[in-house]
Amino acid sequence: MRTGARLGVDVGRARIGVARCDAGGLIATPIETVARAADGDADVTRILELAREYEVIEIVVGNPLSLSGASTPSTDDAVAFAERLTRAGIPVRLVDERLSTVSAQQALRATGKSTRKQRPIVDQVAAVIILQHAIDAERDFNRPPGRTIEIPEGPSPL
Repeated sequence: MRTGARLGVDVGRARIGVARCDAGGLIATPIETVARAADGDADVTRILELAREYEVIEIVVGNPLSLSGASTPSTDDAVAFAERLTRAGIPVRLVDERLSTVSAQQALRATGKSTRKQRPIVDQVAAVIILQHAIDAERDFNRPPGRTIEIPEGPSPL
């Protein structure tokens, strides 16, 4: 298991949930929900600020594949977002996140949160689930989960 803190990111159309884990990679905790920027890079900038603040070794971005494992428009969006993060020079890893938001909603419902009260935090809980799954998989299999995102060609947006 590699040592070092990591960020977990759940990319949505309107919001991005962010979580972090400790340097030992034991437990993921929610940090905040970042509003998705309609245009510009405010969302990427905020996540990169958090990455620097927590001195992470990498950012783990959830890859929302369909249940069959096929790509969807959300998959393309998450990959494009991960590529934007990669341009800043921080390693980014893409990991399978199937059903993370559903799991987050179920967990919040189990605590008695109404659907309306879930909205502001469900993305953070999904990010926790994504990151916890990634660090547990790395510990279990002794290799980093998912795949790294290579720096795409073209000018940096930041």
